[in-house]
Amino acid sequence: MHEMSIAMAVVGQVEEAARAGAAHAVSRVELQVGELAGVVPDALAFCFELACAGTVLEGAELVTRPVTARARCGACTGEWPVGMPPDLCCPACGRATEVELLSGRELRVLRVTWEDGAAPAGAPCREPISEEA
Repeated sequence: MHEMSIAMAVVGQVEEAARAGAAHAVSRVELQVGELAGVVPDALAFCFELACAGTVLEGAELVTRPVTARARCGACTGEWPVGMPPDLCCPACGRATEVELLSGRELRVLRVTWEDGAAPAGAPCREPISEEA
């Protein structure tokens, strides 16, 4: 289950940021999760709870913010939500050869809140966590 490796990576990055910020406990972690990231939110939440045990994140709330998958056609510049499973054929002109995926593969920490305040957006990560679907 790759959700466990994702959860462990998130916990590791947030623990590092919490240590650097002299936080004693983390209460909330918000993740941006793209529709095509290949992540099952319920499985991630379960794994996150397990990965947090015995860390400064123990008991932290995990909030996932979904990102709709969108694409753009290079031929006609039309944009559309691709859905799941992804439909990468342009609904305007019918082409599928010049399609650019604009969103939907995101997997990044947006915000971390610790007991003595909120970390600035993006603070817990030197770089976003990326999982390609």
